[in-house]
Amino acid sequence: MIVQPHFEPVRQIFNAALAAGEELGVRFTVVQDGAATLDLWGGHADRAGTRPFDERTLTPVFSVTKALAAILMARLADQGQLAYDQTVASVWPEFAAAGKGEITIEQMLSHQAGLPGFLEPMEPSDWFEWDLICSKLAAMTPMWPPGTASGYHAVTYGYLAGEVFRRVDGRTMGRALQDDIAGPLGLDLFIGLPEREDARVADLQRPNAFPKFGRMNDPVKAAFLTRWASPGGRGCAVWRRAEIPSANGHATALGLATLMDVIANGGGGLLSPEGVAALSRERIVGDDLVLPFHISWAAGLMRNAGLNLYGPGQATVAHSGWGGACCLADPERGLGMAYVMNRQSSDLIGDARARRLIDAAYACL
Repeated sequence: MIVQPHFEPVRQIFNAALAAGEELGVRFTVVQDGAATLDLWGGHADRAGTRPFDERTLTPVFSVTKALAAILMARLADQGQLAYDQTVASVWPEFAAAGKGEITIEQMLSHQAGLPGFLEPMEPSDWFEWDLICSKLAAMTPMWPPGTASGYHAVTYGYLAGEVFRRVDGRTMGRALQDDIAGPLGLDLFIGLPEREDARVADLQRPNAFPKFGRMNDPVKAAFLTRWASPGGRGCAVWRRAEIPSANGHATALGLATLMDVIANGGGGLLSPEGVAALSRERIVGDDLVLPFHISWAAGLMRNAGLNLYGPGQATVAHSGWGGACCLADPERGLGMAYVMNRQSSDLIGDARARRLIDAAYACL
Protein backbone atom coordinates (compact mmCIF):
# COMPACT_ATOMS: atom_id res chain seq x y z
CA MET A 1 0.00 0.00 0.00
CA ILE A 2 0.99 3.63 -0.45
CA VAL A 3 -0.07 6.28 2.04
CA GLN A 4 1.79 9.57 1.99
CA PRO A 5 1.65 11.08 5.50
CA HIS A 6 -0.86 13.82 4.66
CA PHE A 7 -3.35 11.13 3.54
CA GLU A 8 -3.42 9.33 6.90
CA PRO A 9 -7.02 10.55 7.64
CA VAL A 10 -8.17 8.83 4.46
CA ARG A 11 -6.67 5.55 5.60
CA GLN A 12 -8.61 5.84 8.85
CA ILE A 13 -11.90 6.36 7.03
CA PHE A 14 -11.07 3.49 4.66
CA ASN A 15 -10.33 1.09 7.53
CA ALA A 16 -13.40 2.18 9.48
CA ALA A 17 -15.69 1.33 6.56
CA LEU A 18 -14.17 -2.14 6.33
CA ALA A 19 -14.46 -2.69 10.07
CA ALA A 20 -18.10 -1.58 10.05
CA GLY A 21 -18.97 -4.08 7.32
CA GLU A 22 -19.80 -1.39 4.77
CA GLU A 23 -17.32 -2.98 2.39
CA LEU A 24 -16.53 -6.56 1.39
CA GLY A 25 -13.46 -5.81 -0.70
CA VAL A 26 -12.37 -2.35 -1.78
CA ARG A 27 -9.57 -0.27 -3.27
CA PHE A 28 -9.13 3.51 -3.45
CA THR A 29 -6.29 5.14 -5.35
CA VAL A 30 -5.04 8.68 -5.97
CA VAL A 31 -2.47 9.31 -8.71
CA GLN A 32 -0.83 12.72 -9.08
CA ASP A 33 1.52 13.66 -11.90
CA GLY A 34 2.13 10.03 -12.79
CA ALA A 35 2.76 8.68 -9.30
CA ALA A 36 0.41 6.98 -6.87
CA THR A 37 0.32 9.07 -3.68
CA LEU A 38 -2.43 7.01 -2.04
CA ASP A 39 -3.27 3.39 -2.80
CA LEU A 40 -5.38 1.48 -0.27
CA TRP A 41 -6.91 -1.96 -0.55
CA GLY A 42 -8.44 -4.46 1.81
CA GLY A 43 -11.18 -6.93 2.63
CA HIS A 44 -12.15 -10.02 0.67
CA ALA A 45 -12.45 -10.78 -3.02
CA ASP A 46 -15.06 -13.50 -2.41
CA ARG A 47 -18.32 -13.58 -0.50
CA ALA A 48 -17.11 -16.46 1.70
CA GLY A 49 -14.22 -14.36 2.98
CA THR A 50 -11.51 -16.83 1.98
CA ARG A 51 -9.69 -14.81 -0.69
CA PRO A 52 -8.06 -11.46 0.08
CA PHE A 53 -8.85 -8.39 -2.01
CA ASP A 54 -5.30 -7.39 -2.91
CA GLU A 55 -3.36 -5.24 -5.36
CA ARG A 56 -3.91 -7.74 -8.20
CA THR A 57 -7.68 -8.11 -7.73
CA LEU A 58 -9.76 -7.11 -10.74
CA THR A 59 -13.24 -5.70 -10.18
CA PRO A 60 -16.18 -5.42 -12.59
CA VAL A 61 -16.73 -1.67 -12.94
CA PHE A 62 -19.89 -1.64 -15.10
CA SER A 63 -20.55 1.88 -16.46
CA VAL A 64 -17.11 3.17 -15.54
CA THR A 65 -16.32 1.32 -18.79
CA LYS A 66 -17.93 4.27 -20.58
CA ALA A 67 -14.99 6.44 -19.52
CA LEU A 68 -12.67 4.07 -21.36
CA ALA A 69 -14.89 4.15 -24.43
CA ALA A 70 -15.03 7.95 -24.34
CA ILE A 71 -11.24 8.18 -24.23
CA LEU A 72 -10.90 5.76 -27.14
CA MET A 73 -13.33 7.86 -29.17
CA ALA A 74 -11.44 11.01 -28.18
CA ARG A 75 -8.26 9.49 -29.59
CA LEU A 76 -9.92 9.01 -32.98
CA ALA A 77 -11.09 12.62 -32.95
CA ASP A 78 -7.67 13.84 -31.84
CA GLN A 79 -6.02 11.92 -34.68
CA GLY A 80 -8.40 13.41 -37.24
CA GLN A 81 -10.04 10.07 -38.02
CA LEU A 82 -13.46 11.43 -37.07
CA ALA A 83 -15.02 14.70 -35.94
CA TYR A 84 -17.42 15.03 -33.05
CA ASP A 85 -19.78 17.11 -35.18
CA GLN A 86 -20.02 14.65 -38.07
CA THR A 87 -23.05 12.41 -38.29
CA VAL A 88 -23.08 8.85 -37.06
CA ALA A 89 -24.58 7.87 -40.41
CA SER A 90 -21.51 9.21 -42.23
CA VAL A 91 -19.60 6.17 -40.97
CA TRP A 92 -22.58 3.87 -40.30
CA PRO A 93 -25.04 4.47 -43.17
CA GLU A 94 -27.71 2.08 -41.88
CA PHE A 95 -28.03 4.25 -38.78
CA ALA A 96 -29.81 6.96 -40.78
CA ALA A 97 -33.08 4.95 -40.71
CA ALA A 98 -36.12 6.19 -38.80
CA GLY A 99 -35.10 9.83 -38.82
CA LYS A 100 -31.62 9.44 -37.30
CA GLY A 101 -29.60 10.76 -40.22
CA GLU A 102 -28.66 14.02 -38.52
CA ILE A 103 -27.59 12.60 -35.15
CA THR A 104 -23.96 13.56 -34.59
CA ILE A 105 -21.23 11.61 -32.88
CA GLU A 106 -21.10 14.14 -30.04
CA GLN A 107 -24.86 13.75 -29.51
CA MET A 108 -24.50 9.98 -29.46
CA LEU A 109 -21.64 10.17 -26.93
CA SER A 110 -23.56 12.57 -24.67
CA HIS A 111 -26.70 10.40 -24.49
CA GLN A 112 -28.81 12.62 -26.75
CA ALA A 113 -29.63 10.06 -29.48
CA GLY A 114 -32.90 8.84 -27.96
CA LEU A 115 -31.87 5.16 -27.96
CA PRO A 116 -31.54 4.24 -24.26
CA GLY A 117 -32.78 0.68 -24.63
CA PHE A 118 -35.49 -1.48 -26.16
CA LEU A 119 -39.12 -1.55 -25.08
CA GLU A 120 -40.06 -4.40 -27.41
CA PRO A 121 -39.38 -7.86 -25.90
CA MET A 122 -36.09 -9.62 -26.60
CA GLU A 123 -33.96 -12.19 -24.86
CA PRO A 124 -31.32 -10.94 -22.39
CA SER A 125 -28.86 -13.18 -24.23
CA ASP A 126 -29.42 -11.14 -27.42
CA TRP A 127 -26.98 -8.57 -26.03
CA PHE A 128 -24.16 -11.01 -26.72
CA GLU A 129 -24.92 -10.81 -30.48
CA TRP A 130 -23.12 -7.63 -31.49
CA ASP A 131 -24.45 -7.40 -35.04
CA LEU A 132 -28.01 -8.08 -33.89
CA ILE A 133 -27.98 -5.26 -31.33
CA CYS A 134 -26.37 -2.85 -33.79
CA SER A 135 -29.00 -3.66 -36.41
CA LYS A 136 -31.77 -3.06 -33.87
CA LEU A 137 -30.26 0.30 -32.94
CA ALA A 138 -29.82 1.27 -36.59
CA ALA A 139 -33.50 0.55 -37.29
CA MET A 140 -34.87 2.08 -34.07
CA THR A 141 -36.93 5.26 -33.91
CA PRO A 142 -35.60 7.66 -31.25
CA MET A 143 -37.65 7.88 -28.06
CA TRP A 144 -37.33 11.70 -28.00
CA PRO A 145 -36.17 14.27 -30.57
CA PRO A 146 -32.39 13.78 -30.75
CA GLY A 147 -30.40 16.73 -29.51
CA THR A 148 -33.16 18.11 -27.27
CA ALA A 149 -32.29 16.26 -24.05
CA SER A 150 -29.96 13.66 -22.60
CA GLY A 151 -31.26 10.30 -21.46
CA TYR A 152 -28.68 7.90 -20.12
CA HIS A 153 -27.94 5.05 -22.55
CA ALA A 154 -27.03 2.49 -19.89
CA VAL A 155 -26.07 -0.44 -22.15
CA THR A 156 -26.75 0.76 -25.70
CA TYR A 157 -24.02 3.39 -25.41
CA GLY A 158 -21.35 0.73 -25.79
CA TYR A 159 -22.79 -0.63 -29.01
CA LEU A 160 -23.29 2.81 -30.52
CA ALA A 161 -19.80 4.04 -29.67
CA GLY A 162 -18.22 0.64 -30.30
CA GLU A 163 -19.73 0.26 -33.76
CA VAL A 164 -18.67 3.75 -34.83
CA PHE A 165 -15.18 3.04 -33.48
CA ARG A 166 -14.99 -0.32 -35.29
CA ARG A 167 -16.08 1.18 -38.60
CA VAL A 168 -13.53 3.99 -38.37
CA ASP A 169 -10.58 2.19 -36.78
CA GLY A 170 -11.12 -1.41 -37.87
CA ARG A 171 -10.60 -2.82 -34.36
CA THR A 172 -12.95 -3.42 -31.49
CA MET A 173 -12.67 -1.11 -28.51
CA GLY A 174 -11.43 -3.96 -26.36
CA ARG A 175 -8.59 -4.68 -28.77
CA ALA A 176 -7.67 -1.01 -29.13
CA LEU A 177 -7.69 -0.52 -25.36
CA GLN A 178 -5.05 -3.25 -24.99
CA ASP A 179 -3.00 -2.19 -28.02
CA ASP A 180 -2.94 1.55 -27.42
CA ILE A 181 -3.49 2.23 -23.71
CA ALA A 182 -3.48 -0.67 -21.26
CA GLY A 183 -0.56 -2.54 -22.85
CA PRO A 184 1.81 0.39 -23.40
CA LEU A 185 1.09 1.90 -19.97
CA GLY A 186 1.00 -1.42 -18.12
CA LEU A 187 -2.52 -0.85 -16.77
CA ASP A 188 -5.05 -3.42 -15.60
CA LEU A 189 -7.93 -2.28 -17.81
CA PHE A 190 -10.06 -4.64 -19.88
CA ILE A 191 -13.13 -4.51 -22.11
CA GLY A 192 -13.58 -8.21 -22.70
CA LEU A 193 -11.62 -10.19 -20.13
CA PRO A 194 -9.18 -12.93 -21.23
CA GLU A 195 -9.81 -16.28 -19.56
CA ARG A 196 -6.32 -16.20 -18.05
CA GLU A 197 -7.42 -13.30 -15.82
CA ASP A 198 -10.51 -14.99 -14.34
CA ALA A 199 -8.82 -16.03 -11.10
CA ARG A 200 -8.14 -12.38 -10.28
CA VAL A 201 -11.77 -11.24 -10.49
CA ALA A 202 -13.65 -10.33 -7.32
CA ASP A 203 -17.06 -11.85 -6.63
CA LEU A 204 -19.88 -9.34 -6.39
CA GLN A 205 -22.35 -8.93 -3.56
CA ARG A 206 -25.46 -7.43 -5.13
CA PRO A 207 -27.24 -4.43 -3.59
CA ASN A 208 -30.10 -5.10 -1.23
CA ALA A 209 -32.28 -2.26 -2.49
CA PHE A 210 -33.49 -1.04 -5.88
CA PRO A 211 -32.17 2.26 -7.27
CA LYS A 212 -34.37 5.32 -6.91
CA PHE A 213 -35.08 6.72 -10.35
CA GLY A 214 -37.35 9.48 -9.15
CA ARG A 215 -39.84 9.22 -11.98
CA MET A 216 -41.11 6.70 -14.47
CA ASN A 217 -41.14 7.06 -18.25
CA ASP A 218 -40.41 4.97 -21.30
CA PRO A 219 -36.69 5.89 -21.45
CA VAL A 220 -36.22 4.73 -17.83
CA LYS A 221 -38.08 1.50 -18.56
CA ALA A 222 -36.04 0.84 -21.69
CA ALA A 223 -32.72 1.58 -20.00
CA PHE A 224 -33.24 -0.28 -16.75
CA LEU A 225 -36.62 -1.82 -16.01
CA THR A 226 -37.39 -4.54 -18.54
CA ARG A 227 -36.42 -8.17 -18.09
CA TRP A 228 -34.04 -7.75 -21.04
CA ALA A 229 -32.58 -4.35 -20.08
CA SER A 230 -29.16 -5.86 -19.38
CA PRO A 231 -27.18 -8.78 -20.80
CA GLY A 232 -27.73 -12.20 -19.27
CA GLY A 233 -28.74 -15.77 -19.77
CA ARG A 234 -25.42 -17.23 -20.88
CA GLY A 235 -23.37 -17.34 -17.71
CA CYS A 236 -20.51 -15.44 -16.17
CA ALA A 237 -17.84 -16.66 -18.58
CA VAL A 238 -19.71 -15.37 -21.62
CA TRP A 239 -20.29 -12.04 -19.89
CA ARG A 240 -16.61 -11.62 -19.13
CA ARG A 241 -15.42 -12.53 -22.64
CA ALA A 242 -17.91 -10.24 -24.40
CA GLU A 243 -16.83 -6.74 -25.35
CA ILE A 244 -19.56 -4.37 -24.17
CA PRO A 245 -17.88 -0.95 -23.93
CA SER A 246 -20.68 0.47 -21.79
CA ALA A 247 -20.93 -2.14 -19.09
CA ASN A 248 -18.49 -5.00 -18.67
CA GLY A 249 -15.08 -3.47 -18.07
CA HIS A 250 -12.79 -5.03 -15.47
CA ALA A 251 -10.11 -2.94 -13.80
CA THR A 252 -8.07 -2.09 -10.76
CA ALA A 253 -8.40 1.27 -9.06
CA LEU A 254 -4.72 1.92 -9.83
CA GLY A 255 -5.30 1.31 -13.54
CA LEU A 256 -8.27 3.67 -13.65
CA ALA A 257 -6.66 6.38 -11.52
CA THR A 258 -3.47 6.29 -13.58
CA LEU A 259 -5.39 6.73 -16.83
CA MET A 260 -7.47 9.56 -15.37
CA ASP A 261 -4.29 11.24 -14.13
CA VAL A 262 -3.02 11.19 -17.71
CA ILE A 263 -6.22 12.91 -18.83
CA ALA A 264 -6.00 15.42 -15.97
CA ASN A 265 -2.46 16.39 -16.97
CA GLY A 266 -2.98 17.21 -20.62
CA GLY A 267 -3.17 13.77 -22.21
CA GLY A 268 0.36 12.49 -21.77
CA GLY A 269 0.72 11.41 -25.38
CA LEU A 270 -2.55 9.49 -25.41
CA LEU A 271 -4.34 12.72 -26.26
CA SER A 272 -3.15 16.20 -27.07
CA PRO A 273 -4.18 19.00 -24.71
CA GLU A 274 -6.65 20.04 -27.39
CA GLY A 275 -7.99 16.48 -27.49
CA VAL A 276 -8.49 16.51 -23.73
CA ALA A 277 -10.31 19.84 -23.99
CA ALA A 278 -12.60 18.45 -26.70
CA LEU A 279 -13.30 15.31 -24.66
CA SER A 280 -14.13 17.38 -21.57
CA ARG A 281 -16.19 20.19 -23.12
CA GLU A 282 -19.88 20.41 -22.24
CA ARG A 283 -22.13 18.99 -24.99
CA ILE A 284 -25.49 19.27 -23.20
CA VAL A 285 -26.72 20.19 -19.73
CA GLY A 286 -30.11 19.64 -18.15
CA ASP A 287 -32.37 17.19 -16.37
CA ASP A 288 -31.51 13.75 -17.69
CA LEU A 289 -34.53 11.74 -18.88
CA VAL A 290 -33.23 8.50 -17.33
CA LEU A 291 -31.00 9.37 -14.37
CA PRO A 292 -32.70 11.58 -11.73
CA PHE A 293 -29.97 14.23 -11.93
CA HIS A 294 -29.28 17.56 -13.61
CA ILE A 295 -26.19 16.57 -15.61
CA SER A 296 -23.63 18.37 -17.73
CA TRP A 297 -22.42 15.79 -20.24
CA ALA A 298 -19.08 16.01 -22.00
CA ALA A 299 -18.25 13.67 -24.91
CA GLY A 300 -18.97 10.53 -22.88
CA LEU A 301 -17.91 11.74 -19.43
CA MET A 302 -19.92 13.43 -16.68
CA ARG A 303 -18.79 16.95 -15.82
CA ASN A 304 -18.67 17.60 -12.10
CA ALA A 305 -19.87 21.19 -12.55
CA GLY A 306 -23.31 21.29 -10.93
CA LEU A 307 -23.20 17.66 -9.81
CA ASN A 308 -20.52 18.15 -7.15
CA LEU A 309 -20.29 14.39 -6.55
CA TYR A 310 -16.61 14.04 -7.46
CA GLY A 311 -14.85 16.47 -5.15
CA PRO A 312 -14.76 20.27 -5.38
CA GLY A 313 -13.23 20.62 -8.85
CA GLN A 314 -15.64 22.23 -11.28
CA ALA A 315 -13.46 21.22 -14.24
CA THR A 316 -13.35 17.59 -13.09
CA VAL A 317 -14.72 14.92 -15.44
CA ALA A 318 -15.76 11.54 -14.15
CA HIS A 319 -17.92 8.47 -14.49
CA SER A 320 -19.65 6.10 -12.09
CA GLY A 321 -20.69 2.49 -12.46
CA TRP A 322 -23.52 0.33 -11.13
CA GLY A 323 -22.91 -0.49 -7.49
CA GLY A 324 -20.53 2.34 -6.66
CA ALA A 325 -17.30 2.24 -8.67
CA CYS A 326 -16.09 5.57 -10.03
CA CYS A 327 -13.12 7.38 -11.51
CA LEU A 328 -12.34 11.06 -11.97
CA ALA A 329 -9.82 13.36 -13.63
CA ASP A 330 -9.21 16.75 -12.00
CA PRO A 331 -7.17 19.07 -14.25
CA GLU A 332 -7.14 21.89 -11.68
CA ARG A 333 -5.16 19.76 -9.22
CA GLY A 334 -3.50 17.46 -11.77
CA LEU A 335 -4.75 14.16 -10.39
CA GLY A 336 -6.81 11.06 -11.03
CA MET A 337 -8.79 9.08 -8.46
CA ALA A 338 -10.63 5.78 -8.58
CA TYR A 339 -12.74 3.70 -6.22
CA VAL A 340 -13.69 0.08 -6.86
CA MET A 341 -15.43 -2.42 -4.62
CA ASN A 342 -17.35 -5.70 -4.73
CA ARG A 343 -20.16 -4.95 -2.25
CA GLN A 344 -22.54 -2.98 -4.41
CA SER A 345 -24.84 -0.20 -3.27
CA SER A 346 -28.10 0.93 -4.86
CA ASP A 347 -26.83 4.43 -5.66
CA LEU A 348 -27.04 5.25 -9.36
CA ILE A 349 -24.11 7.67 -9.09
CA GLY A 350 -22.39 9.31 -6.13
CA ASP A 351 -21.98 6.27 -3.87
CA ALA A 352 -21.71 7.54 -0.28
CA ARG A 353 -18.66 5.36 0.49
CA ALA A 354 -16.76 6.70 -2.50
CA ARG A 355 -17.75 10.29 -1.74
CA ARG A 356 -16.43 10.00 1.83
CA LEU A 357 -13.05 8.87 0.55
CA ILE A 358 -12.92 11.41 -2.26
CA ASP A 359 -13.89 14.28 0.03
CA ALA A 360 -11.39 13.13 2.66
CA ALA A 361 -8.61 12.92 0.08
CA TYR A 362 -9.32 16.44 -1.15
CA ALA A 363 -9.34 17.72 2.42
CA CYS A 364 -5.80 16.34 2.79
CA LEU A 365 -4.39 18.05 -0.29
